[in-house]
Amino acid sequence: MSTQDSNALPDREARALRLRNLRTIGALAALFLLPLAASFYLYYGIGWHPAGTTLHGELIDPARPLLEVPLDTAAGQRAPRDLLKQHWTLVYLGAGGCDEDCRAALYVMRQTRLSLANDMSRVHRVFLATGECCNLAFLAREHAGLEVLDASGPAAEPLLAQFPQAERAHMLFVVDPLGNLMMRYDTRRPPRGLLQDLKKLLQLSHIG
Repeated sequence: MSTQDSNALPDREARALRLRNLRTIGALAALFLLPLAASFYLYYGIGWHPAGTTLHGELIDPARPLLEVPLDTAAGQRAPRDLLKQHWTLVYLGAGGCDEDCRAALYVMRQTRLSLANDMSRVHRVFLATGECCNLAFLAREHAGLEVLDASGPAAEPLLAQFPQAERAHMLFVVDPLGNLMMRYDTRRPPRGLLQDLKKLLQLSHIG
């Protein structure tokens, strides 16, 4: 065997080894990514839901990708346009003066998140103040960590229009980590139902 042939042999073996390694990596990636991709396609693509699934909230079907609009916080700073992404988010819409219905809804939002214990960092709370922004003393005292956005101006109108109008004063909305409005929950119903739904979503979700 010539020197050239002897040198070519290790090269072929190295290429074969690299090819096997790439195939192994590809198989592992498919193992983790394909189930996630399939679940997103089934849920968002064709609207399939598992038989026997019990939800306490009302699914918004199809889910609505929320628009990114320029909004300011109640403190007057520009909020990130992707604020409703990256995490699971509970959203309440109402006047910033926060009447009795508003206070009841924000209480349910706060207590539900706290009840998630180790998973509560995966859920953010957002208050879209549609007018009279805002009773900051009350909100800071009772709802530390709540993101309060001034949604009273015309820039917010396209975003607000994506949320169902009916019974808004009593509704909490659930937004997934991709920014899709996917469920709403009536806060006059037992709050345990919202907690159970969120636990299921967090258990099944690999994002947010």
